[in-house]
Amino acid sequence: MAAPPGRTRPADGRSRSSPRPPRRRPGRPGPRGRAGGVPWLYLAPALAVLGGLLVYPVYQLGLISLFTYTQAQVSGGRPATFEGFGNYSRLLADEQFWQVLGATVVFAAACVLSTLAVGCALAVLLTRVRAVPRLALMLAALGAWATPAVTGSTVWLFLFDPDFGPVNRVLGLGDHSWTYGRYSAFLLVLLEVVWCSFPFVMVTVYAGIRSVPAEVLEAASLDGASQWRIWRSVLAPMLRPILTVVTIQSVIWDFKVFTQIYVMTGGGGIAGQNLVLNVYAYQQAFASSQYSLGSAIGVVMLLILLAVTLVYLRLLRRQGEEL
Repeated sequence: MAAPPGRTRPADGRSRSSPRPPRRRPGRPGPRGRAGGVPWLYLAPALAVLGGLLVYPVYQLGLISLFTYTQAQVSGGRPATFEGFGNYSRLLADEQFWQVLGATVVFAAACVLSTLAVGCALAVLLTRVRAVPRLALMLAALGAWATPAVTGSTVWLFLFDPDFGPVNRVLGLGDHSWTYGRYSAFLLVLLEVVWCSFPFVMVTVYAGIRSVPAEVLEAASLDGASQWRIWRSVLAPMLRPILTVVTIQSVIWDFKVFTQIYVMTGGGGIAGQNLVLNVYAYQQAFASSQYSLGSAIGVVMLLILLAVTLVYLRLLRRQGEEL
């Protein structure tokens, strides 16, 4: 087709009068560049609050761990002396610290796995029952979630009391003491931790399941998949970002359990057989007035939690998950 009069058509077939894309001057940011700082302006107040509530206490924790800081320094009788990593050397050379660390890791792992299993199972159950049982289960779970840790621990101690507890009577165990043995005491605390922690997992996973299209679940059912197969092959991959959040939260909460262990085992059990790192740090800092050593334990706990979280997120990124 011939070009209109007064216009020439170049070899590439475009008219010379066709509009060209605007050239961007070097050094001038585009629309996305101009808006890049806007989200940080909205986040600035929250970041300032978090900096005051988190960054400064962590800084003080790390600072105290580098000095000799006991009751004499607190009362002003002696000046604090710089030790560097001396407190950490003492801590790493302490055999009890490694025993407590191993017990804490095993106990926290058992709590996390049990909490996720119970929470996810009840979340799936909520999608299978009618409105009234669903409402009753949700109210019961939220009641357990809202119960203070001290109150919940005291109630569980009464339930398993060797003299007046109804559990021993129902099971016919007589005056069996659940808090006397090391493993039975850890089991009792684990049950209480799961009881007060599973509602968060249940509600979060249930909200994620409700967001999954019903056609996907119906297609899996028509293909003959069982409930376990649907969860493993359909729901779990689609809910992986949500499961990541609840897993990290559970690891943080269960690794630093304090109230349940302290109340239910009387401060760590007989001869410290039920000590975990948080209770061990409390004993070193306040019972022994070794505040610098307790701060060093707190720093070690912080580093362990950061390492576990970063490794877990890195593994998910390697699997192609966007978090």
